[in-house]
Amino acid sequence: MKVNEFIVLEHFVVSRYTMAILPYPLNSDIYAKVVEEDGEYIVKKTPTDIIKHSCDYYGCSFQGRKDGTKALIGITHKAPIAIEPSNGIYVFPTSSPRDSGCVWLSHMHVYRYEPAKYERTIVYFRNGKNVFLDVSYKSFINQLYRTAQLRTKLADRMEARERKLQYIFRMQQEKDVTEH
Repeated sequence: MKVNEFIVLEHFVVSRYTMAILPYPLNSDIYAKVVEEDGEYIVKKTPTDIIKHSCDYYGCSFQGRKDGTKALIGITHKAPIAIEPSNGIYVFPTSSPRDSGCVWLSHMHVYRYEPAKYERTIVYFRNGKNVFLDVSYKSFINQLYRTAQLRTKLADRMEARERKLQYIFRMQQEKDVTEH
């Protein structure tokens, strides 16, 4: 099925190619317009439902990801979500996820941004596409920076764990060499 020349999907999972998920009012329902690197789709779910389903798909609940964000950086409201950290899939909401106007953006795809008229922000993606958001420039920057903080904190923890495992592995190898 197509609506306004967009392919309509029943389900969708966020990937590394997903840049933005915007609300898309159709009749009396709120669906999602998904903007990917190579195309755009309408999904018969709300943007936040797509984020929740994507968290589940990658093995952790939305609430678990929110709890993780709180534990790592102390953010509880409009929290950025690490959907799949090992693939760099971090998203952030422009407003409360409960708000029907909430837009979700992929942190890795934001190239630049600038204030627009009427307390709006224009976001440019790495592939040249852009979106206008009904969010102030200051609020947008705050959400972008929170997501960067989450990415950095999680990357630091994963790197520290890797270093510790490498250390343990080397110590075991040395022990094996001295015993033989």
